[in-house]
Amino acid sequence: MRRLIFVGLTGLMFLSSFGVVAQSNYQIARKIAVGGEGGWDYITVDGASSRIYASHATTAVVVDIKTGKVIGSIPDTKGIHGIALAPEINRGYTSNGRDSSVTAFDLKTLKPIAKFKVTGANPDCILYDSFAKKIYTFNGRSSNASVIDIRDNKVVATIPLSGKPEFAASDGKGKIYVNIEDKSTITVIDAKEYKVVQNWSIAPGEEPSGLALDNITHRLFSVCGNKLMVVTDAETGKVITTLPIGERCDGVTFDPGKKMVYSSNGDGTITVVQEVDANTFQVLENARSQLGARTIAVDKVTHHLYLPTAEFGAPVAGERRPPIKPNSFVILDVEPIQ
Repeated sequence: MRRLIFVGLTGLMFLSSFGVVAQSNYQIARKIAVGGEGGWDYITVDGASSRIYASHATTAVVVDIKTGKVIGSIPDTKGIHGIALAPEINRGYTSNGRDSSVTAFDLKTLKPIAKFKVTGANPDCILYDSFAKKIYTFNGRSSNASVIDIRDNKVVATIPLSGKPEFAASDGKGKIYVNIEDKSTITVIDAKEYKVVQNWSIAPGEEPSGLALDNITHRLFSVCGNKLMVVTDAETGKVITTLPIGERCDGVTFDPGKKMVYSSNGDGTITVVQEVDANTFQVLENARSQLGARTIAVDKVTHHLYLPTAEFGAPVAGERRPPIKPNSFVILDVEPIQ
């Protein structure tokens, strides 16, 4: 996932400048304390099992949603970026950026089953495609994707990409979509042939990171570094519309039950977008989260949102980011009020 630069904390506290409404329809219901040290990236929520899987430095932390307690972790996932779930075979997979590997683990026991290398450098986004029964890693430093057969954890294909891949989505019918950050495009992959079939510009969006998909209306939602959400037709590649979002976004999620799209912005806001119909979208508000909460997942059962973040110390001269305060890592549980 994109490296984010903090440019100072003082001005960011005045969230009203980003359009945070006085009376929001969302509130932080609780802060799930995780603790520990180090950074984070993607978060995955499995509403069916009531679990959260959060990347945190060198481990994947697993939280019971009902109790808010950490119930386990998957160790030795150095530089972990993401967690993908394949519940039909009781497996989970992590993308480990520092040693360019994937860890497979048992969803019930959380015990690691296998660890193996991918055919690229720094696997970032990791995706389970239920259509082809394959795991995809999108490798940020080698501009390619590794395709892994879940039956034997073997890489069956390596797909060259036009640039640095970010987040990806599957339509479950044979197409994989991935944002290409440095080209400001969406690449479409044929899941049967393991090859790129389309590259679509998302101009005026620039540096897309998070990606979500509504499989009913066939709309893709790319959140971009120039504070835009770009809505694209997943069948034709046509840009339908753009919407303003907060600063330093890095994640987006779609709730099909509420027809809502949520952009997680590192400035401490969540941009809430209503999908009225396939061609009509409306920004409802910029709800409060917490500074640094730049990735997001939704529980499609309860409609709660979950965002990892931590507290920061004073900026250090010469450093791109302020230091993370030890043991301050939390997962925000944001609930809709109505």
